[in-house]
Amino acid sequence: MKKSKIGTTLPVPGMSHEAGESVGVASNALNLANHFLIAMPSMQDPVFGGAVVYVCEHNENGVLGVVINKPTDMTMHTLFERIELKVESGLEGHDDEPIMFGGPVQDDRGFVLHTPGHRYSSSLTVTDEIAFTTSIDVLEAVAAGEGPPRMLVSIGYSGWSPGQLEDEIGRNGWLTVGADPEILFNMPIEERYTAAMRLLGIDPLMLTSEAGHA
Repeated sequence: MKKSKIGTTLPVPGMSHEAGESVGVASNALNLANHFLIAMPSMQDPVFGGAVVYVCEHNENGVLGVVINKPTDMTMHTLFERIELKVESGLEGHDDEPIMFGGPVQDDRGFVLHTPGHRYSSSLTVTDEIAFTTSIDVLEAVAAGEGPPRMLVSIGYSGWSPGQLEDEIGRNGWLTVGADPEILFNMPIEERYTAAMRLLGIDPLMLTSEAGHA
């Protein structure tokens, strides 16, 4: 795998906010920020089949999210070696955590979902419990032993143009449900899909590829 290019402020849809500013309401009727998108069994797409996506932002420019249940073969330790960040105080339990495949957009760049606290140079506060940062200073803070206590690091993100996701939902491609930070940060990766389904009161084993969306 090529070396990660984490290290600059990244151009991502909708990220025109000042650091720490809360996300605004989408101009369309459907606002899925701070929701999980759960791929329906009918979705055969090799990227999104079986995926749970956390939606960071949904507005007139489209949708930005991060897949939270598809680990790569890279760990936090490997990532810090590749981006040549010296860890001063250890990774405090994050050393062996896998880096997620967040989606096919900018898949050589890093993105971090984390608990809010410090202000970073390119960061979006989604809720009081979840922020999304695209700048390297969050990882520099981790290396210095001052990073957020809970985080998920991904390579790449998922993006939809205006109306595209709504169309996919209308064609029964996705279920949607309000996100739970415990699933995002604490749940074992292999359990996240089932746990997200159960937020809707659904047992995934009872779903067929012909089931409708909620």
